[in-house]
Amino acid sequence: MFDDGTDSAVYNRYSICRVKICGITAVEDALFAERAGADAVGVVLCSDSPRAVEIEAAHEIFSSLGPFITKVAVTHTQSPQELGEILRLHPTAIQLYHDLTIPPASGVLTIRVARRGEPIPADCACVCVDESMGTGRAYDPLFVRDVVRQSSVPVMLSGGLSPENLRTAIETVRPHAVDICSGVEERPGRKDWRRVLQCIQESRGCPKYSI
Repeated sequence: MFDDGTDSAVYNRYSICRVKICGITAVEDALFAERAGADAVGVVLCSDSPRAVEIEAAHEIFSSLGPFITKVAVTHTQSPQELGEILRLHPTAIQLYHDLTIPPASGVLTIRVARRGEPIPADCACVCVDESMGTGRAYDPLFVRDVVRQSSVPVMLSGGLSPENLRTAIETVRPHAVDICSGVEERPGRKDWRRVLQCIQESRGCPKYSI
């Protein structure tokens, strides 16, 4: 029971899980995700992923979006120079897979990845549990629950998420956010809009609509 009398079980049942649609490669997919109610979009840069785009394309995608959606640059780079190029895009956050540091003065948030056998990152705004890295490999619920329990910052779940399993994933591990990529695609990098909408609705517990 909270101090204001709200039953904590009711609060947990209806609290909203944030949704990031990742691996965006086209402006029209980014705009649809925004209209459908996504909290964030992710664009992959400086990576060998099939969803990686050039800096100019990322700029076009981020510039097309409004002020109320989080713009996340996802990168596997180990190069400070490439990180500097990404920072010049002025994303809301950068999701890092290696031990680089984002200058605090940049105003850009850091998302780091939790790895088995290593301390859970705390020098960041959010921890991402991502053992799939866009391959569609399913997450390990025991590992994710352990990270959620121990993390001092919000946790984002990634790995094999789709409209078919998203609600179960949220109810099982209670992440702050979910990161969805291959489970809403027609092909790598291009989104199936119906599946994007279904995932957002599943995360909100909303009734189904058609488009």
